[in-house]
Parts: sequence; structure tokens; C-alpha cells
Amino acid sequence: MNKPTKEFLNYLQNEKNYSLKTTDSYRRDIEKFFDFLEREGILMDQVDLSTIRNFLTTELQNGVSKRSCRRRLSALKHLYTYMVKVNYVTANPFALITPPKTEKKYPHFLYVDQIQDLFAANKRRDDELAVRDQAILMMLYYCGTRASELVGLDVQDINLKSRVARVFGKGRKERLLPFTNECRDSLATYIQTKRNDLLARNSAMTPALFLNDKGERLTTRGLEFILNNIEKKTGDYLGLHPHIFRHSFATHLLENGADLRVIQELLGHTSINTTQVYTHVTEEAKKKIYAEAFPRAKKTKNSDK
Repeated sequence: MNKPTKEFLNYLQNEKNYSLKTTDSYRRDIEKFFDFLEREGILMDQVDLSTIRNFLTTELQNGVSKRSCRRRLSALKHLYTYMVKVNYVTANPFALITPPKTEKKYPHFLYVDQIQDLFAANKRRDDELAVRDQAILMMLYYCGTRASELVGLDVQDINLKSRVARVFGKGRKERLLPFTNECRDSLATYIQTKRNDLLARNSAMTPALFLNDKGERLTTRGLEFILNNIEKKTGDYLGLHPHIFRHSFATHLLENGADLRVIQELLGHTSINTTQVYTHVTEEAKKKIYAEAFPRAKKTKNSDK
């Protein structure tokens, strides 16, 4: 890794408060480009539009998706903006590049009855971790947290009386998230029973709210493993992933009349444009429900052409 890249990644992590995961993603994308430059015998201050187009063509020919190419261009644009700022290069050639268009993919979400069926199925479990897993499911759905936010919760971040959770999102930005009575009861049961049992398995006391079977703070990978196990134990195979609950949370709020700005604040989105994707999700959901309720609707539409 060259010196400018090291300095840029340190800048992202220490000054911009980017997560390790995001910083590592930037590193991989940037290294792909510098590997290309080395093969072509091009220095970083010699990069021009032709160089970038050749890089993109090579990536696409090697089977890299347009979405990944867009991500790499974004990382490199940020890198060169930084390098201009600290005088490593005189101009940012990536500022003039239009990224390849990609097909819009809308977030996948679960319907309300699917969520409730999942809660009911998990509640019927009788193994020792069922109580913890139920609290996790409810926090993911009723608060719409990111995976990193959920595993980062400490017991002191939960106010059962006020039914509010304090989470720290991207850039360590704090926000308060309300939750339902059902979620409160599930959390209280877990905190007062199973969490104490798990905590006793580890000599190092931790303030973490959610613990693994060794009494340690849960990780994002551990959370994904738990969701996979929940599917196996309940028999409800819904493609569970932390983000599917977040998407469902936002979609259901919008469908029930919540203001987009409120949803933006609850999700911790910096830009309203990120939140607006859910307006498209609900429109797609309405079309699907309509088509299922009126099977002839699609045929009628086609016959009018």
C-alpha cells in the first residue's frame, strides 16, 4: 500500500469516524486500481480519463458488476479529492467520470403478518437462547437498527420505563429510538433472566446488552449466525438478515402514514434521498397486493394495449 492511500485511510477512520468495515472496503477498491496502474506502468499523477475508462473496461470484462464499479469509482474519487487537498496530485480526474448505470434494486422487506408469525414461532422455542433471540428480533424490527448499532448496545442504553433505546450510528451519531410494550417485555425478560446466566460464563464483566453463548459481546457476524439458526429452529425460512428488519421497519412506517422526515431521523440517514427508496418499495408492495386481490387486473391491462 502506498503512502497517500495509508494517509487517506487513516483520515477516514480517525477524522471522519468511518467504521473499520467501511475503511477496509475503501482499501480493497483502491488497491484494485493501483494494481491496474502498476501493470500498465502509469503513475498516480498521470491518471486521466482514458486511464479510468480502460480500468472500468477491464473490470467489466473480468466479470465485476456495474454496482461494484460504481463503488470503486466513488472510493477513488474520494481518494483523489484528498490527494489534491494535500498536494499529492494537482487535479482529480474522477470528478469528470460518469459511473456506469445500474438497475435500481429496491430493499427486500417482510410483510407484517410474516413478522408476527416469526415472533410467534420463535416464542414457541424451548431452548435456552430463545429468550435472547426473541429480544433481538424485536429490537431489530421495532427499532430498525443497523446490525452494528444493535451489537453495540449496552444495558444502560435501554430505558425500559420510557421504552427508549439510545444507539450510536455512523460517525458515532447518537439517536433515541422508541420501542413497543411488546418489545419492552421481551427485553425485560431477557435482561432479568438469560443475560445473567450468560454473563456468569465469562469472568470479564461486560456492559453489553446482547451476549453470545460464552458471555461475550455479540458481534455482527454472530448476529447473522443467530438469525440463520432462528430460521432452522422455527422452520420459517425468510432469508433473515439484520437489514431485512430495518427495511421492513421503514416500509411499514411509511405505509401507515409516517412522515418521511421522521423515518429518516429514526433510521439515522444523513440524506433524505436515502430514505426515499422506501416510497418505491411501498408502491411495489401495493401493486403486488392489487394483482393478488384482482388476478384479472394484469390481463385487463395487457388487453388494453
